[in-house]
Amino acid sequence: MNVAAVQKFCAALPGATSDIKWGVDLVFSVGGRMFCVACVNSSGKATVSFKVDDDLFLPHTDREGFIPAPYMARAKWVQVIDLKKVSDAELKSLIRRSHELVVMKLTKKLRAELGVA
Repeated sequence: MNVAAVQKFCAALPGATSDIKWGVDLVFSVGGRMFCVACVNSSGKATVSFKVDDDLFLPHTDREGFIPAPYMARAKWVQVIDLKKVSDAELKSLIRRSHELVVMKLTKKLRAELGVA
């Protein structure tokens, strides 16, 4: 999966918005809270970061191609540094779960406003 495919998938999730932060990172949010960050670094290599369930953080960071997400690891975010190490279906599932985790933290009122209840 490439960054364009990640962008298309994330944009289709309920209540998702996107913007560019830090000059180069494509950030996807729901209710003003980030759930996925996609970036193509200066060498042309793409990375994707997202939140995972607390109990899955260590198993994912032990996987080849995954690392704790810089600056966000304390919030249980991981970064896929080699997109070839994860199937498209699994990456979509992980991003979808990140979206769900963030939605669960939103207020009931905001979830209703966004249509993500």
